[in-house]
Amino acid sequence: MPEPAKIRDPLDMPEQRRVIDRTIDEFMHLPGAAMVVLNNLQGRIGYITKPMQAYIAERMNVPLSKIHGVVSFYSFFTTEPRGKHVVKFCIGTACYVGGAEQLIDKTKQVLGINPGQTTPDGMITVEVCRCVGACSQAPVIVVDDLNHGKMQATRINNVINQILQSEAVSAA
Repeated sequence: MPEPAKIRDPLDMPEQRRVIDRTIDEFMHLPGAAMVVLNNLQGRIGYITKPMQAYIAERMNVPLSKIHGVVSFYSFFTTEPRGKHVVKFCIGTACYVGGAEQLIDKTKQVLGINPGQTTPDGMITVEVCRCVGACSQAPVIVVDDLNHGKMQATRINNVINQILQSEAVSAA
């Protein structure tokens, strides 16, 4: 497996730090400000590192445990950059029993990465999730926001090729 790239913290990038500071300044006085700030930063920067969490807590004068609790509880938040495309494998009971583990194994073979990692080109991140609410279609994978139900390991290559082909078309 390839070594994951070193993550550059947005706090060390002046433009990103300005985004962080402006976001905190804009929303810190609202009810539920921690969630609003974190949600906004996740959308604008794409991830919320541990140093960012500490910085946000300090700037907003809230316990770090509150900020970390929000980031670690909600699956929307990530502490590392995601690829341009995210492939999520549902490992809820129906999907797990239906063969999710084999789908994950096949994807590891095809992409050369484990769940929680991103391809070296930054194109695809592989994740697992608990349940996507499509149990009748198990096993299910979610590519970006599109569910692929009744998935089979033999179709993983096709799904990945579709992602790569869509990128080739958009780059042309």
